[in-house]
Parts: sequence; C-alpha cells; structure tokens
Amino acid sequence: MHRAIQIALAAFFAGSLLLPLDRAGAEVNEGARRASSSHPFKTTAVARFDTPWAIAFLPDGRMLVTEKGGSLFLVTPSGVKTEIAGLPRVQAGGQNGLLDIAPSPSFARDGLVYLTYVEPSAGGSVLALARAKLVEADGKLHLGDLAVIWRATPAGGGGQPGGIIAFAPDGRHLFLSSGDRMEPAMAQDADASLGKILRLNLDGTTPPDNPRAAEGGVRAQIWSMGHRNPYGLAFAPDGRLWENEMGPRGGDELNLIRPGLNYGWPLVSNGDNYDGTPIPRHKTRPDLEAPVVYWNPVIAPAGLAFYTGRLFPQWQGSAFIGALRGEALVRIAFEGKSGAREADRWDMGARIRDVAVDREGAIWLIEDASDGRLLRLTPGK
Repeated sequence: MHRAIQIALAAFFAGSLLLPLDRAGAEVNEGARRASSSHPFKTTAVARFDTPWAIAFLPDGRMLVTEKGGSLFLVTPSGVKTEIAGLPRVQAGGQNGLLDIAPSPSFARDGLVYLTYVEPSAGGSVLALARAKLVEADGKLHLGDLAVIWRATPAGGGGQPGGIIAFAPDGRHLFLSSGDRMEPAMAQDADASLGKILRLNLDGTTPPDNPRAAEGGVRAQIWSMGHRNPYGLAFAPDGRLWENEMGPRGGDELNLIRPGLNYGWPLVSNGDNYDGTPIPRHKTRPDLEAPVVYWNPVIAPAGLAFYTGRLFPQWQGSAFIGALRGEALVRIAFEGKSGAREADRWDMGARIRDVAVDREGAIWLIEDASDGRLLRLTPGK
C-alpha cells in the first residue's frame, strides 16, 4: 500500500484527524426527513420467507427470491413458491449468507442466473460470484452446472459483504459491489477487491478496457474504490450507474459511480466512528468523490431500483431504496446531469431489504425478517 495512504489510515484509526464536521458543498443531507405513514399506493402481502435477501424478475414475470440462510425460490406473482435445488454451501450468520440473484441479460435464450454468497474458506469466509443454469423439468427446479467465476481477495471474517449484481445496459458486462468486510483499510488497497465496485466480463474474466486493466490482477477489475458497505447498485434509464452504501455512525451515501474514481472510505465520511471519534468530511479531500446524497442520521440503505413502469407515471425515472434501520421505502428524484434528492420517505413498519419493479410497473419489496413478507405496491389506498 502506498506510504501516504498508510499514514492517513494510521491517523484515522488513532482518532487524531479532528477536522471540522461541515459537509461538502454539493452534497445533500436527507437524514432529518420523517417517514410518512400516508401511502400513495396499496400494499398487498403476496408470500412470506425466512430472512429474504433479494428479488429478481424473470422475463415471464415470475420472481427469484433468495433467503440468507441458503435457499432460493421461484415465485409466481400470486405467491406460489417452488424451492430450487442445487444451491452452493453458504456461510450464513450476521450479515453473511446467500445474497443477490440476477438472471443473465440473455436469460430467455441461455437460462443462466448469477448469484452471490458468502462461502466458507480457509481464511474465514469469502464473497463469491457464481453462474448456473436454471433447469425446470417435471415440475422440479434445480441449478445445473454451477461454477464460481469470481472470488473476493483476501478472505475475511466480518460482515458487510456487499454482493450486488448489476448488468450494463448493453448486457455485455457485469458490475459487482464488494463490501469492506469490516476491514476499512481494504477499501483503499488496490490489491484487495474488498470495498470496491468491480467490472467483469459475463464469464468473470477482466475486460481489457477497464480503467486499470494494464496493471493486472485485482487492480485490473476495479471500476471504483473507497466503498464501505454497498447494498444498492443499479443503472438508471439514462445509462448512468448509481450505488448506495451504509456509512458508519451517520453518513449513508448515494453515489454516482464513475470509472476510476475513489469514493473515500475510510479516509473521509459524513459520519463518525462508532466509538464517537470523528472522521474527516468529504469537503476536506476534494480529490475524493463525494456522495450526491447522504443521510445523517442513517437509514441503512439496502436494495436500489429505478422506475420505468406505467402504473405510477409520476415516478418515471425515480429510484427507490429500501431502508433497513429506517423501516421505510425512499424515493429519489434526479435533477440535471448529476443532482439528486430524497423526494419521499414512506414508513413501511418493517426493515426493507430489497426493491424491484415488474414489467407492469408494480413495485415489489421484501422485509428483512424471519417471517419477512413479499409485498406488491400498486396504485390506490
């Protein structure tokens, strides 16, 4: 690791960088907003799961839903669940387990799905990305030819795995969020894949046009770095990539992700350490990319989805974020080329883990609970 980064990190962990607590000028702090109990939509409970983690829609309108403990289900819009066999062994506990699921951009032709999970390893556990074929025969479902195509480096033992999959709009590349696994220094280590957004080919290999492709190894896969706990990653209708991540004690972030940039964690944040020691604010380091929106106090942002449906035309182009600690659904409105603000926050009475939009424009949520509900939001009250 570069000597300057080592010095800065040492000072950070010693709590000696006692810089002002003002925020960067262009950032928008949305933490003070109260969630509204009045909903401009009707909420219908469709099914229940044991600690569900992710929702993904197939082209025919059915859903894939993961459970953190290691189970995967195919679910109809009416809530009929069929368990899928052939899942890999996962290390479940705390924040770790079976995470995201995403159908291939050409699923209708190849039947492939991508999934992320934390697997046991000699070093504790590791975030893995696998690819498999969804096989449906005689009323039964299983994952065939499952193969791990990427693993995080190094292995770790903490939570904050990230693990969100987003495909480029042209379907040619896969973007993957990797959390810092509670090892903050890893987010600034270019030879570690922790605390990064990675850009991969669909087979897990490295694209030759990545920002640092010429450097080889982990560095060649990095699209952006300096991330803490990225649980939201999605492309907007205009093709820009957005990410949300959890801050420490304060400072949850919504970031516009651009290639080759450093988003600052743990050198800067709009929150402080859990023990109360301050962290330098983004304004003190203009060389590091500041969030477009941040929350202080936190909402614990999770799933992120953009709206392009017909049922709620007034929300075209908005983004929706599930709030875990905030127990809310948050709507983000966008302004100009790079501006954004929190437009609405609705109290859902439960921790919201993921958000998805179906082909008709209904919004779907899952609750982070041992008896978590799959919810469908449609116009009406």
